[in-house]
Amino acid sequence: MALIGSRPDWLTFDCYGTLIQWDEGLISATNRILARTGSSIEPQAFLEVFDRHEHSLERSRPHLSFKEVTAKALEAAMTELSLPSDPNDAAILTSSIGKMPPFPEVVATLGRLKAAGFKLAIISNTVDAIIAGNVAQLGGYIDRVITAQQAQAYKPSREIFEYAWASIGIDKPQLVHICASPHLDLVAARDLGFRAIWIDRGTGRKPLPDYSPNKVAAALDQVPGFLSEAGWM
Repeated sequence: MALIGSRPDWLTFDCYGTLIQWDEGLISATNRILARTGSSIEPQAFLEVFDRHEHSLERSRPHLSFKEVTAKALEAAMTELSLPSDPNDAAILTSSIGKMPPFPEVVATLGRLKAAGFKLAIISNTVDAIIAGNVAQLGGYIDRVITAQQAQAYKPSREIFEYAWASIGIDKPQLVHICASPHLDLVAARDLGFRAIWIDRGTGRKPLPDYSPNKVAAALDQVPGFLSEAGWM
């Protein structure tokens, strides 16, 4: 697919896995948790179980805070894998998130996009206090940050995206969303009909069988080229 339509006023971004090295940081934190248990389970195998419980809890009502979701998902994953849980496990994970650094090309690319006149926003399944540590590493280029804490909803629900657009004061034709998660952000792009660029960093996450993003990039620094091809830079 191509990037079609009018030039967007805003570029919106998923944060973790798109701008910030999520998998690398999460595996490091998970290694610390598993080391305590003496388990031989590989971190990636553990995270697959954790992710399943996390996404289920994010869909539950009433809305659970990010810390509640993390703690409950960790406890459920530990139980499923017959591992001893510890109340400190959730703190190990959540305290590591704000320290996770951006991918090497991210800050320079955000600078290019900002210089080209785009406004930049993040829409993230996290909380204000945690993501502040990540945003501080992004060169001061981010104009707005919308979190699940603010919206009281998690991606891929329409509520968090509609909250973000209302907060910024835009509608779907005025944005392009740039993201790494097929099953959160691309599901929303499919269901809500906004333009999207998928950053496929080779993590093994699969594209949706019934949806193709407008463009696919291996890293963020390919995005300016796509925008140039569309006549927007």
